[in-house]
Amino acid sequence: MRLFAAIDVTDDARLAIAALQKRLKAATADNARLKLVRADQLHLTLVFIGEVDEGRGRAIVECMTMAIDQDPFEMVFDGIGVFPPGGAPHILWLGVTAGTEGAVRLQREVADRLEELGVSRERRPYSPHLTLARWREGTRSDARRLLAEPVGLVARVPVRAVTLYQSQLSAAGPTYVALSHAPLVRPSVQRDM
Repeated sequence: MRLFAAIDVTDDARLAIAALQKRLKAATADNARLKLVRADQLHLTLVFIGEVDEGRGRAIVECMTMAIDQDPFEMVFDGIGVFPPGGAPHILWLGVTAGTEGAVRLQREVADRLEELGVSRERRPYSPHLTLARWREGTRSDARRLLAEPVGLVARVPVRAVTLYQSQLSAAGPTYVALSHAPLVRPSVQRDM
């Protein structure tokens, strides 16, 4: 099974992000090369786990049902960018301008949990973003044209849980199936005795 842990977006946020995706795709010179992420698949990945066997998968599902000792928070999506930042772009992403610290802390907590189950930690520093689209063959002019588009605040998303997904690949594209949710709970208050 192919797994990843993510923050879900609300239905209102999906609508706002989908409208932005369509506007940006229309602004590209050859928009057939830009493949949008379907609105029902929009999420902010915390940890990509990859392929695991059934036994390890069950342990990961169980681990990702336990509450996370962190206050719920809000993320604000605003601004776009591309990966890689220089050269021909492959990924168009939507940035997080508020709630970044909460997302980074949450990612670290999830990565720590999963590392105990043998999931390798990503070596690159975590930078919260939501993938909007992928280029088949992007050009620098594509990136310049899109990055010049005014974006502004796109959506606010309350973060109350982390969802563990299974990604099922097919010729029609991936399908994501939610396997478990780990709720965020207010950290325990230590009382002086």
